[in-house]
Amino acid sequence: MTFSQAVLWPGTKVCEKMGLNPEGEAALIRWMVNTLVYLSVALAIVWIVVA
Repeated sequence: MTFSQAVLWPGTKVCEKMGLNPEGEAALIRWMVNTLVYLSVALAIVWIVVA
C-alpha cells in the first residue's frame, strides 16, 4: 500500500460499501468523505493541543 492509497483509504472504503467505483464516478464522494474524516481528526487534535 502506497502513502497515497493509505491517505485515500477512508473514502475508498465508503465508496466500496456503497457499490461505487472510487476511481471513476465516485471520485468526488471519496474526496468529500476524506475531507470530512481528516477535518474531524485535525479539529480534534487542535482542540486537544489548545485546550
